[in-house]
Amino acid sequence: MAGTEHEVNRSARSGRFVKETTAQRDPKSTTTEHVGGDKSGGDQEVNRSTSTGRFVKETTAELHPATTETQHL
Repeated sequence: MAGTEHEVNRSARSGRFVKETTAQRDPKSTTTEHVGGDKSGGDQEVNRSTSTGRFVKETTAELHPATTETQHL
Protein backbone atom coordinates (compact mmCIF):
# COMPACT_ATOMS: atom_id res chain seq x y z
CA MET A 1 0.00 0.00 0.00
CA ALA A 2 1.33 3.40 -0.94
CA GLY A 3 1.28 6.68 0.96
CA THR A 4 -1.84 7.22 3.01
CA GLU A 5 -3.55 4.13 1.66
CA HIS A 6 -4.76 1.83 4.46
CA GLU A 7 -7.63 -0.23 5.79
CA VAL A 8 -10.04 0.77 8.54
CA ASN A 9 -12.58 -1.33 10.40
CA ARG A 10 -16.05 -0.14 11.34
CA SER A 11 -18.90 -1.62 13.30
CA ALA A 12 -21.79 -2.37 10.95
CA ARG A 13 -24.16 -1.64 13.82
CA SER A 14 -22.91 1.74 15.02
CA GLY A 15 -20.68 2.91 12.16
CA ARG A 16 -17.88 3.66 14.61
CA PHE A 17 -14.27 2.71 14.04
CA VAL A 18 -13.18 -0.50 15.79
CA LYS A 19 -9.84 -2.19 16.34
CA GLU A 20 -8.63 -4.89 13.97
CA THR A 21 -8.91 -7.43 16.78
CA THR A 22 -12.61 -6.59 17.11
CA ALA A 23 -13.11 -7.08 13.35
CA GLN A 24 -11.36 -10.46 13.54
CA ARG A 25 -13.40 -11.55 16.55
CA ASP A 26 -16.75 -10.49 15.06
CA PRO A 27 -16.47 -10.41 11.25
CA LYS A 28 -20.23 -10.60 10.65
CA SER A 29 -20.89 -7.28 12.36
CA THR A 30 -17.86 -5.33 11.12
CA THR A 31 -16.77 -4.01 7.77
CA THR A 32 -13.23 -3.39 6.54
CA GLU A 33 -12.78 -0.44 4.19
CA HIS A 34 -9.82 0.33 1.97
CA VAL A 35 -9.21 4.10 2.12
CA GLY A 36 -6.67 6.64 0.95
CA GLY A 37 -4.24 6.35 -1.91
CA ASP A 38 -5.09 7.52 -5.41
CA LYS A 39 -8.09 9.86 -5.30
CA SER A 40 -9.21 8.87 -8.80
CA GLY A 41 -9.23 5.17 -7.93
CA GLY A 42 -12.41 5.19 -5.83
CA ASP A 43 -14.75 2.81 -7.58
CA GLN A 44 -17.41 2.62 -4.87
CA GLU A 45 -19.34 5.57 -3.48
CA VAL A 46 -20.95 5.36 -0.03
CA ASN A 47 -22.91 7.84 2.05
CA ARG A 48 -22.64 8.19 5.81
CA SER A 49 -24.38 10.16 8.50
CA THR A 50 -21.91 12.64 10.00
CA SER A 51 -23.49 12.33 13.44
CA THR A 52 -23.63 8.53 13.73
CA GLY A 53 -21.17 7.31 11.10
CA ARG A 54 -23.74 4.82 9.82
CA PHE A 55 -24.29 4.15 6.15
CA VAL A 56 -27.32 5.91 4.67
CA LYS A 57 -29.08 5.62 1.33
CA GLU A 58 -28.33 8.02 -1.51
CA THR A 59 -31.78 9.60 -1.16
CA THR A 60 -31.07 10.36 2.50
CA ALA A 61 -27.80 12.03 1.53
CA GLU A 62 -29.62 14.12 -1.08
CA LEU A 63 -32.32 15.18 1.40
CA HIS A 64 -29.85 15.99 4.20
CA PRO A 65 -26.61 17.23 2.60
CA ALA A 66 -25.54 19.16 5.71
CA THR A 67 -25.52 16.03 7.90
CA THR A 68 -24.18 13.41 5.48
CA GLU A 69 -20.89 12.82 3.74
CA THR A 70 -20.06 10.91 0.57
CA GLN A 71 -16.92 8.78 0.48
CA HIS A 72 -15.19 7.09 -2.43
CA LEU A 73 -13.73 3.73 -1.45
